[in-house]
Amino acid sequence: MLTVRDPQKLRDVLRDWRRAGQRVALVPTMGNLHDGHLSLLERAHALADRTVVSIFVNPIQFGKGEDYARYPSTLESDSVKLSANGLDLLFAPNLDDLYPGGTDRDTRVTVPILDHILCGAFRPGHFSGVATVVTKLFIMVQPDVALFGEKDYQQVLVIKRLVHDLCMPVEIVAMPIVREPDGLAMSSRNAYLNAEERRKATLIYKVLSAAAAMIENGDLNYQGIEAEAMATLARAGFRPEYVSVRRNADLAPPEPGDRELRILAAAWLGSARLIDNVPIRLKQMR
Repeated sequence: MLTVRDPQKLRDVLRDWRRAGQRVALVPTMGNLHDGHLSLLERAHALADRTVVSIFVNPIQFGKGEDYARYPSTLESDSVKLSANGLDLLFAPNLDDLYPGGTDRDTRVTVPILDHILCGAFRPGHFSGVATVVTKLFIMVQPDVALFGEKDYQQVLVIKRLVHDLCMPVEIVAMPIVREPDGLAMSSRNAYLNAEERRKATLIYKVLSAAAAMIENGDLNYQGIEAEAMATLARAGFRPEYVSVRRNADLAPPEPGDRELRILAAAWLGSARLIDNVPIRLKQMR
C-alpha cells in the first residue's frame, strides 16, 4: 500500500494507472475507520482495478463549537487496517494542499435546497464544507467511481446532486448502513459515548424502525409519528434535533402517491451527535 501526502505524487501514480487502462475508485473518509468504512473499501475492490482512500479531517464542514479540535486522529491504526484490507493508495493530504487560499477565503461549493434542510438547518455551512472538499478530492483523484455510506444519507444526495449539476464523470455508489449487533449505526463519533450512553444509543434505531413499520402498515399521520418519536427519544435522555419522514429521492416532504420514503433523525446523547435513517416502502395502492 502506498501512502501519499503530496498531490503531485498522487497525480504521478494515477497517471501510471490510467495509462494501464485501470479503473479507479475513491473512498473519501475523515479517518478513525470502522467496519462501515471497510465495507466501502470491499465494494470498491469489486468495482475498480485500483482503490484510493482519502483521510482528511475537513475543518470547513465543522461549525463553531463543534468537535473539529477533538475529532479522533488515528492515521497509524487506520493505515494498518487499510493495508490489511488490500488498499492500493492512502491519500492523506495536508491542510494547505486542499485549501491553498486558506479556509476562510478559499472557494466554496454549495448545493441549493438540499444543504439547508434537516442536518443543514442545524449545522449551517456543513454541507457546503462537504461539497467543497469532495469537489477538490474528485478533481485531484478523478475517480471513475466514489463510494459513500448511507448513514449520512443527506450527504449522499448532496454529492449525487453535486456530480449531476457540475457534469462530473463520477459514478456515485451508496452503500447500506453497517450496524453493530444491537442495531446502532457504526460511526466514528460513537467513541464519544460513555458506557451508559452507549447502552441507550440503540434506541434511535429502534424508534425509527418502529415508526417505519407503522407507516408501511398504513399509518400516514407523518407529523404524529414524528412527534411521538421525538418525545420517546427526549424521555430517554436524548436531545433530539429532528425526526422527519421524507421522500427518498430528494428529501422533499412526501406527497400523496409517493411510495419510496425515508425516516431520518438526528439527536444528541451526551457529547455525541447521532444520526440514523431507515428506508420505507409503501404498499402499492390498488
